[in-house]
Amino acid sequence: MSNKFPGGLIRKTPVTPAGPLQNGAAPGVWTLAEAAFWTKQGLWPTAGNVQDGTFAIFALGCALPCFTRVTTRNKYTYSGDAVSAGSAATAASGFGSAAGNSTVGIFALGFTTARSTTRDKYTYSGDVVSAGGAATAVSYLGSAAGNATIGIFALGNTGSDVTTRDKYTYSGDVVSAATAATAESRNSSAAGNSTTGIFALGQVSGNAVTTRNKYTYSGCVVAAGGAATTAGQSGSATGNSTAGIFALGGACSFTAGNLTTRNKYTYSGDVVSAGSAATVASQAGSAAGNSTVGIFALGNASGASRSTTRDKYTFAGCVVSAGGAATAGSSGGSAASNGTGEVNM
Repeated sequence: MSNKFPGGLIRKTPVTPAGPLQNGAAPGVWTLAEAAFWTKQGLWPTAGNVQDGTFAIFALGCALPCFTRVTTRNKYTYSGDAVSAGSAATAASGFGSAAGNSTVGIFALGFTTARSTTRDKYTYSGDVVSAGGAATAVSYLGSAAGNATIGIFALGNTGSDVTTRDKYTYSGDVVSAATAATAESRNSSAAGNSTTGIFALGQVSGNAVTTRNKYTYSGCVVAAGGAATTAGQSGSATGNSTAGIFALGGACSFTAGNLTTRNKYTYSGDVVSAGSAATVASQAGSAAGNSTVGIFALGNASGASRSTTRDKYTFAGCVVSAGGAATAGSSGGSAASNGTGEVNM
């Protein structure tokens, strides 16, 4: 093969690989020497080299008075903890869920004027909102986790609590059946990495539980995950490639039994340990992050008071500090980030 036309493609201009991220392209057939050359140039697509998130989109959910649903979304830039306007949802909604990859976030709207099948596709480049693939049933109070190619959406409540999960393939916006939860549940939360998603079931048969499911994306296998240290529902979660941080939420309803408790879930070995507590007891929040920090919107704090407070959780050292506040008090929101491995209530 001539080095004049790397990749074995005959063109006027030699092919240059589009790396170094693993989702880059190197079309054609390459020799080891060519791959080594482009690796040194920082342009060879490399497995495991994924884009770190630079910002997150937070759908605020429900604001005052009462549970007034809104279309408002905030864009949270991790550098400087800057908060600005994101593109609005296609309908006022709350108690949805979200997952995504480096280019798009998929937001299940949840409750609009009723339970909904609607999902918005938020393309990060240009902050463009369009229709995503609809859920297989009307639902709200679910959760979602995923990797660079798929998102797994637990539907939550469709009129009654269900075990149903949808598999959302980002390429083509294809929705298909995913493996069901081990119990009918709602008010759940989820986080994961490139291989597994951990789903805290939240509320089962009207009660907060400690149960977590481990969803292995390859083969869509569901097994028992490491249990929470205490029963909780309406929590939120995010993490990096090695661990997820789960805010347990509340011991009972949306407006009572708020907890500050967070668990650290180490994916290797499914080890659960104490995470650093929230700054305020709260539930019905949302979370997103990148490889270094997780941003937790606290949601309902001090009973039914919807809060603008966000905690910044630095994974190294498990340090909690103030994050950039939301533009309005809210709860029952959802969030997704433009990195990988960010998954949310």
